Amino acid sequence: MTLRVTWVQPEDLVGHELRQAAEDGRDARAVAARWSAAGGPLAPAAAGASAIPRPDLRGLAEELLDALASLPAPLAEREPASLPGIQALAATAPAARGGRPTGRDPGLLDRLHAAWLGRAAGCLLGKPVEKLPLPAIRALARAAGNWPLADWFTARGVPRELLDAHPWNRRSAATSLAENIDGMPEDDDLNYPLLDLLLLRRFGRGFTTADVARLWLDELPAGRTFTAERVAYRNLLDGVEPPLTAVRRNPFREWIGAQIRADVHGWTHPGDPAGAAAQAYRDAALTHTANGIYGAMFVAAVLAEAAAGTADVHRALAAGLGVIPPRSRLAEGVRLGIAAARATADFDTVVDRLHAELGGYHWVHAVPNAALLAAALTHADGDFSRSVCAAVSGGWDTDSNGATAGSVAGLLAGHPDRLPERWTAPLKNRLATSVASFDGIGFDTLAELTHTEAVRP
Repeated sequence: MTLRVTWVQPEDLVGHELRQAAEDGRDARAVAARWSAAGGPLAPAAAGASAIPRPDLRGLAEELLDALASLPAPLAEREPASLPGIQALAATAPAARGGRPTGRDPGLLDRLHAAWLGRAAGCLLGKPVEKLPLPAIRALARAAGNWPLADWFTARGVPRELLDAHPWNRRSAATSLAENIDGMPEDDDLNYPLLDLLLLRRFGRGFTTADVARLWLDELPAGRTFTAERVAYRNLLDGVEPPLTAVRRNPFREWIGAQIRADVHGWTHPGDPAGAAAQAYRDAALTHTANGIYGAMFVAAVLAEAAAGTADVHRALAAGLGVIPPRSRLAEGVRLGIAAARATADFDTVVDRLHAELGGYHWVHAVPNAALLAAALTHADGDFSRSVCAAVSGGWDTDSNGATAGSVAGLLAGHPDRLPERWTAPLKNRLATSVASFDGIGFDTLAELTHTEAVRP
C-alpha cells in the first residue's frame, strides 16, 4: 500500500494553490487549464489529500506550483508580508503603547490561569464537531436538547441515524464528548502555546524566526503538524530557511495555523498590543504570510489588551484591529463580524450571514474564522460560556475558535473561580501533550510559568 503523507504531496497542493490564487487576485487561468487538461484534481474539500492518489502528476504539480508562485500578486500593496510594511499601514504605531509588565500586578497570575483554562475548555468543546458542516453541528446539538449551544456535546439521546449521518470527529469523540472527558486531551491548539512558552524560556523575548524553527525540530513531532506548519516543517528538512519556509509550495500560508500560536505572545505583553503583535509576527513568519500573519497579530493584540485587566472585550477587539492593515481581507472580515453581531440579537442569524459572505474560503482559512471569532466575542459581551459556545456553534474551525474565544474570555473573567465549574472541573487540571516536558502538567503550573515570562526583566 502506498504511504500518503497528507498536506505536503505536490499533486494535492496544486488545487489549493489555485484556490489561493483566486483569493489573492493572481491570474492563474493558464496554469489551471494545464492542470485540468492533465486530469489534475481540485483541492480536497476537507482532508489533507485527494481521494484518489495521483503520483503520476507529481512532476507537473511541482512545475505548476513554482509557476503559480511567480505570478504577480495584485493585493500585495494593501496586504504586505513584512513587519515594517504591516506597521506602516496599521493604526497603532509600534511604540505607541507599552512598557514592560512587572510583578506589581497582583491579578495577572489569576488572569493567566483563567486564560489557560479557558483556552483548554473552548478547544475541548469544539473538538468533537471539528470538520462537520454547520447544519450537522446544529442538528446534533438540537437532538441532545443543547441548542442554542450551552454545554458539552454528547451522543446521549441523539438518534442513531443522525449519528450515522454526521459522525463526530473520529480522533476526538473518544475524549471530548461529555460522557468521555477525563482531563484535557492532546490538541495542536494547546501544543503550540506550550511550544511558545518553551520558546520564551529558551531564547527570551528577542527570539528570531530561526529560533522558532530550531525549537520545532527539537520538540515538535512532525506528525503533530498540519497544513502550513507541516509544509514549513518539510521545507526545513529540505534545507529551506525562514522566511522562505512559509512560501515554498505552501498554499496554506493564509490559513489559521499561526493564529492558534498567538496566545502566549499576547499573555506575556499585558497592556502592550503592538509589542505582542510584533512578537507574534516573528513566530508566524515561519509558516504564514499576509492574512495568515495578520490573524496571529490580531489575536495577540486582543489578548494583550485583555491581559492588562482594564479593558472590556470591545476595546480588546479594537486593539487587535489596530495592529493589522485596515484594508486587508482579515481586517474587513473582523469588522464584518463585529458589525453583524452588534446588529442582530439572534446569533444563528449572525452566523448564517458570515457563512453566506465568507463561505467561499476553506473552513480553516484565517479570514472567515477571525470574522466568526470577532462576532462571537462581540455578541457574548465578555460572558465566558456565551463566548466559547458562540464561537463553536458558528462552525468552521470549531476547536481553534473555541480555544481563542476561551482564552480571551478567561482573561476578561480575571480568575479561575469565575469560570463556570461545568467547563473547568472535567479538565482535572491535567493536560496531555506530545511536547514531552509538559505532558500531564497542570494549568496552575502553566500559569505560573507564563507569569514568570510576562514579568521577566
